[in-house]
Amino acid sequence: MKAQKSGLHPRNRHQNRYDLTELCAANPALRPFLTLNPAGEQTINFADPQAVKALNQALLSHFYGVASWDIPEGFLCPPVPGRADYVHHLADLLAEAAGEVPRNASVLDIGTGANCIYPLIGAHEYGWRFTGSEVNAQALASAQAIVNGNTGLSRQIRLRRQKSAEAILVGIIHKNEQYDATMCNPPFHDSEAAVRQGSERKRRNLGQDKDDAANFGGQQQELWCEGGEVAFISKMIAESQQFGRQVMWFTSLVSRGDNLPFLYRALTEAGAVKVVKKEMSQGQKQSRFIAWSFMNDEQRRRFASRPR
Repeated sequence: MKAQKSGLHPRNRHQNRYDLTELCAANPALRPFLTLNPAGEQTINFADPQAVKALNQALLSHFYGVASWDIPEGFLCPPVPGRADYVHHLADLLAEAAGEVPRNASVLDIGTGANCIYPLIGAHEYGWRFTGSEVNAQALASAQAIVNGNTGLSRQIRLRRQKSAEAILVGIIHKNEQYDATMCNPPFHDSEAAVRQGSERKRRNLGQDKDDAANFGGQQQELWCEGGEVAFISKMIAESQQFGRQVMWFTSLVSRGDNLPFLYRALTEAGAVKVVKKEMSQGQKQSRFIAWSFMNDEQRRRFASRPR
């Protein structure tokens, strides 16, 4: 029942297959969604958004002490183990300048979403303080409800509305604020049609009929933008130049490896001093994030050791 998952960060709490008995104890609402796979083992139907949400509630409660978590219908329900991996690899990156994983880091989560997943994991695992930005009013309200519904989180997580749909960092990073890092899970499709094609692939992989109405979740801002992730991250790179002394590391997930050459070129043109790629994997799924800084090694060491 507890076969090893390959590739996850050593500090990731999800190294083994889910212990559904423990998770049902953490969230009894998960129990009705249990089913058997062809091998006769207990599992859930990962094509059922309500089952996946109940699983996430259990994971966040059991592993991260999140007593209250919910998202509105139709919003992205994130895979917790993969999201945790980004946090842990970012912690290793911050440790390079600090000498150890910092417990007082300040992190900006760009597009925190209705689920607020990165702040929840980072606050629990490392005690980091988060600012979460969000352009969608309903998503922001959902994230705020999660923060308000869990004792102590309001001291670690603050949320800000991005008032301009055309901006990413501008309007969010205030004058004289400093962040150890930014995080971002950008919209990776370039059109609504591409989103539908991706959903069709998921349905086929899960053995569903073409007309199955399963909702895999995600609003337009979460899933696609004109030009896809290359356009979104390129805009973030361009904006990041003006905050190069306020942020030690800018980072973003990159879903497609063949997009990296375009982004590296944009980083060179922007004058990034240091660029790092962190590879991540979960079973057969490969992912990565890129990080860039406008500070040299000594400047990052001084930044990391600044008074908090």
